[in-house]
Amino acid sequence: MTTSKLIWINGEMIPWEKATVHVMAHALHYGSSVFEGLRCYETPNGPVIFRLSAHTRRLYDSAKLYRYEIPFTPDQMEQACIEAIRQNELTNAYIRPLVFLGAGSLGVVPNADVPVDVMVAAIEWGAYLGEDGMNNGIDVCVSSWTRTTSAALPVLAKAGGHYLNAQLIGGEARRHGYVEGISVTARGNISEGSAENLFIVRDGEIFTPPLAASILGGITRDSVMTLARELGYKVTEIDLPRELLYIADEVFLTGTAAEVTPVRSVDQIKVGNGSRGPITEALQSAFFGLFDGKTKDKWNWLTKV
Repeated sequence: MTTSKLIWINGEMIPWEKATVHVMAHALHYGSSVFEGLRCYETPNGPVIFRLSAHTRRLYDSAKLYRYEIPFTPDQMEQACIEAIRQNELTNAYIRPLVFLGAGSLGVVPNADVPVDVMVAAIEWGAYLGEDGMNNGIDVCVSSWTRTTSAALPVLAKAGGHYLNAQLIGGEARRHGYVEGISVTARGNISEGSAENLFIVRDGEIFTPPLAASILGGITRDSVMTLARELGYKVTEIDLPRELLYIADEVFLTGTAAEVTPVRSVDQIKVGNGSRGPITEALQSAFFGLFDGKTKDKWNWLTKV
């Protein structure tokens, strides 16, 4: 992993190597943390952070669902993200805000006096699912692990402990030679990738599972749906049976890390022509066009650093 010079933690910028956590931190033992992932892109007008306010809102929503009180205001958190880019002199970067319970209680239910610690790191990070995959598509499989449901956890929270499920889904896929795994719900409908939302294209229409399909409400997902409608495509949120993956014209994944990544095969069954489809390519062009000026930012999604 690429490192940077400084990390913002509890209101201070400190050297990367000194940003440590006590081994008795509650989050280390029980996964009691919530976090975000944002990207900063270089543009002709300087670096911008993509959808900073939306990510900040989701961070506070996640904390609320777990009843963590973040000891900083949303404005302070947004400024910390900006400073993490500025002071590390980055232009293209991934930003990771993290809210976690520190040391002070070993009980599963933390004491009221357990500290809530907050940090923001920024690092250089390329294509999450590979540069080649962005152009030619990736090979995925349907995982044997189902997605956690809202009956057990608040799945709309982007919480650290939830990603043990994602590790099982993605890890199984990689052990069997795939780039990513696709999860299904307890009812057998499509949910999402291990850490990405999923879209299917059939007969020129775009389909994606709804929030009730145990998915995270992705901000890139929302952005791509907006861009697709702007381009004139119909986008429908609906429960999708697993078999649609095998007869889709196109499949693609979205996420802050994954951006817009085409899928070329599912369970060794070729999707469409076995390469990036035209609608996926158009959406990639519209998405990345936000950062080279080809797509007008009508929605004020870009925050200058």
